[in-house]
Amino acid sequence: MTGIGTADLKKMFDAIAAAIEADRDRLCQLDGVIGDADHGIAMALGFNAVRDALAPLDLSAIEPTALLNMAAKSFLNAVGASSGPLYATAFMRAAAAVKGKATLTDAEFVALFQAMAQGIKDRGKAELGEKTMVDAWQPATEAAAATHAAGKPLAESLQAALAAAERGAEATKDMVAAKGRSSRLGERSLGHIDPGAASAVTVIGAMVKSLG
Repeated sequence: MTGIGTADLKKMFDAIAAAIEADRDRLCQLDGVIGDADHGIAMALGFNAVRDALAPLDLSAIEPTALLNMAAKSFLNAVGASSGPLYATAFMRAAAAVKGKATLTDAEFVALFQAMAQGIKDRGKAELGEKTMVDAWQPATEAAAATHAAGKPLAESLQAALAAAERGAEATKDMVAAKGRSSRLGERSLGHIDPGAASAVTVIGAMVKSLG
């Protein structure tokens, strides 16, 4: 790919919305075990709102930063609680990371990806091992950065990110929740994948499919 432009990012968000919609019921089931059973609904609401907000834009007239800021605003407006502020922060950080760029190089997209994960981590005040979406996002961005640093193309960096996210989400089964509603369950949260980590895998998987 010669560079990732605004149209490519819009297609990426369309792909994420479709993937989350398809995964909505499974995410709600996962959340039903350790939360309020609404995570899939919230994520679908958020990404469908992003898709709808971006649909009428003249993509030739705006830069990636404007598109990402619009994604942040529309996600937050649709999902005010839980995952809303986390993903809105992710998209705002991503927007800031690529400010002034009309198209993104592989390195710039990896930086955007890292900014998203850091935004989620900062906003949620979560660390690795606390059974949250950070357990999928942080390993994913570390894998993407390492693969890119080894001179591999973006497609390979994103594939590495997805594999790391999958491993990270699976590892949440062996964790006791330390953050969010599921932390009230204590030891009873053991044995179950964190729904936020599961949806992170779905989001990253859609990004890979769209941009890889």
